[in-house]
Amino acid sequence: MKFHKEGYTSLALVILFIFVVNAIADYFDANQYVKWFLYILSAFLFLTIVQFFRSPRKLIALDDNIILCPADGKVVVIEETDENEYFKNKRLQVSIFMSPTNVHVNRNPMSGVVSYFKYHPGKFLVAWHPKSSTDNERTTVVVKNANGVEVLFRQIAGALARRIVWYVKEGDTVQQGEEFGFIKFGSRVDLFLPIGTKVDVNIGDKVVGGKTVIARF
Repeated sequence: MKFHKEGYTSLALVILFIFVVNAIADYFDANQYVKWFLYILSAFLFLTIVQFFRSPRKLIALDDNIILCPADGKVVVIEETDENEYFKNKRLQVSIFMSPTNVHVNRNPMSGVVSYFKYHPGKFLVAWHPKSSTDNERTTVVVKNANGVEVLFRQIAGALARRIVWYVKEGDTVQQGEEFGFIKFGSRVDLFLPIGTKVDVNIGDKVVGGKTVIARF
């Protein structure tokens, strides 16, 4: 387990806040109840940041015949839908909701070349809102594998998630299971798969990024 690089600034701000608040309490000689409250609050804030930005080390067994889960969380959508940004036809959508307690590293679901990338500014509707996939701040990534199959996946900001980070661009060669981005403080990732793809998960399943098999070709 390691601490993710995206959390360094947040951790530094929390440590600074803890130091300043406790120094003020000592300077004004606050009573023991106030000091213990601040100690508990400080520990809670510190542990919250550390757990949120944790980044487990993973050994990924590469397999071109499967779609790996791109994020930790819970499966909230499995349905056929129109994908109107890139494919402009029907696709099989699988959506994973990430709560603030989940690991927020986003991983490539398959190996290949990034054939399309776009960042969309937008709203911050709650992640389970029906229009969050099209109206919220988001990124769209399409990867084409060695067999010519393309899979689209989106990072979608939510009501709490106000920063999407990505590490890919068009033309990049990516490897299954490697990090392609990070979303701060809870949101969701959508996958758009070819119609007929065999899905290995069900709505409500808890899934693990880089480990759970979402679907098979």
